[in-house]
Amino acid sequence: MAGFDQVITAVWDAWQNRREQANEQAEKITSYLAQVGAGEKSTGELDEDVLRMAEAKMEQAFDFTHGGFGGAPKFPHPMNLQVLLRIWRRKPRDGVLNMVTLNLDKMAAGGIYDHLAGGFARYSVDEHWLVPHFEKMLYDNALLTSAYLDGYLATSNSAYARVAAETLDYILHDMTDELGGFHSTEDADSEGEEGKFYVWTPDEVQAVLGSEMGTKFCYAYDVSAAGNFEGKNILNLPKTIDQCASIRGWDAEQLHKDLAIARRQLLESRNQRVRPGKDDKILASWNGLMIDAMARAAGILTAEVVPTMDPGRPEAYLSAASSAAQFILDHMRRDDGRLYHCWRLGQAKFDGYLDDYACFANALVSLYEASFDERWLDEAVNLADIMLAHFHDKDGGSFFFTADDHEQLIARNKDMQDGSVPSGNSMAATVLIRLAKLTGRKEFMDAAEGTLRAALDLIKQSPVGTGQLLVALDMYLGPMPEIVIFGDPATSDTNQALQALRGRYLPNRVIACRATEDSGSATLSPLFQGKQSSSTGPTVYVCQDFTCQAPVTGADEIAAAWEQLG
Repeated sequence: MAGFDQVITAVWDAWQNRREQANEQAEKITSYLAQVGAGEKSTGELDEDVLRMAEAKMEQAFDFTHGGFGGAPKFPHPMNLQVLLRIWRRKPRDGVLNMVTLNLDKMAAGGIYDHLAGGFARYSVDEHWLVPHFEKMLYDNALLTSAYLDGYLATSNSAYARVAAETLDYILHDMTDELGGFHSTEDADSEGEEGKFYVWTPDEVQAVLGSEMGTKFCYAYDVSAAGNFEGKNILNLPKTIDQCASIRGWDAEQLHKDLAIARRQLLESRNQRVRPGKDDKILASWNGLMIDAMARAAGILTAEVVPTMDPGRPEAYLSAASSAAQFILDHMRRDDGRLYHCWRLGQAKFDGYLDDYACFANALVSLYEASFDERWLDEAVNLADIMLAHFHDKDGGSFFFTADDHEQLIARNKDMQDGSVPSGNSMAATVLIRLAKLTGRKEFMDAAEGTLRAALDLIKQSPVGTGQLLVALDMYLGPMPEIVIFGDPATSDTNQALQALRGRYLPNRVIACRATEDSGSATLSPLFQGKQSSSTGPTVYVCQDFTCQAPVTGADEIAAAWEQLG
């Protein structure tokens, strides 16, 4: 391969001696890049067969021994797990659900999960999730939280709810800016050594816990004199705690309690170590993902679901989500309503990209559904309008990564395929479908459909790399009811109805709630139009495409309505 000095010499020679030919070739390359960036027209139908094909290909790629997709290094694929859960809900099959639960179980037991503070590392260098790259990313923890929340809703396994809560607690404690936004990354290294902050020796454990409890902890969490990582130990659970109790003849309930205390004590000790460095910039897109996870968790997690959780924690999640959203609106937005991409040390920089608008708008919809504060929905609609005005390809049916007035690039391209985060187009389709169902605006659904049609060939070729597009497709195919509630969420009867609804696995639905018919903004007027509240308690309308069933009142009838939804 030519060295850089040779490349520079060749470029200089071409410019000096073959300039006309060089200019002609540059024009051809630019034209080609523009064509590639704009994408190709897809063919075929948007139907359930696409989901079935994705199911088959994901099954082929799945590791049925350790969970996950592919081999080492192994990255989480939370969007794919959410797709599989949606496919399973459409047509229940144990094999599909088992893929999801195996993956969730193995990650939560592995070294990729921080068993003391909560939160997930970036990826595992091995195939069985033991040795992580110790860096913790905001987006991974947002997406994995959502996947574990869905896992809990689908299975009622409270262990998944606990992992989600612990992960969010880590974000609140270690990754939240004092002004409200969420920081981007916590590094892998401390004191110049990767993982030093996280690993343990038996002597270190016993110095904190004492001999008896230390011995039990080391047995459960795979801490040995030989070590499992460069002579030291990454905490992980090769066996479940119940299995440990059974093998050693310990009382299982007491062991769970003892290990919970031990984890807190070890965390206090670990907090005295030199922490890894932190990237404290605040990115609109990544914050959108975490706001979405926090808002969803506020409506799903309770002290009944996670007994070890502080009863006030759900409110703390909602407050953190609201604060982060307000931070972006206050500090990362121009006077004309356009977003900036990032913020650090008091300065917002760079015009927002498609994923900034799409992820943040989607988060605002989730924040509305968690709080029913309609200003969040108004802001989401404003961002969606900006996406349509400045990012939408009127000819190609999907969205460019940069706006039409962004700084001039060689070519505007389109971001379709998921990487470690969902693609901008997949998130745009997702939020536009949700907004269309809430507002009745046809142009939102048309743009979402155009995006899915443009991406159809890619989805068929690479379903493992297009998980969020498949989520959006599942929403598009429906049914996706609009659930309209008249009632004050602060009252016990309305709150109980909402808790029961949020505790069910209903991934395809939108919720709107008002205390009275004439309260709120014009954004939701089409959805509430013609509906009336009852003086006897909350009134529920279950609608599909704005055609509604008869209203339902009373706790028993509302519970029956939720049961009919699935």
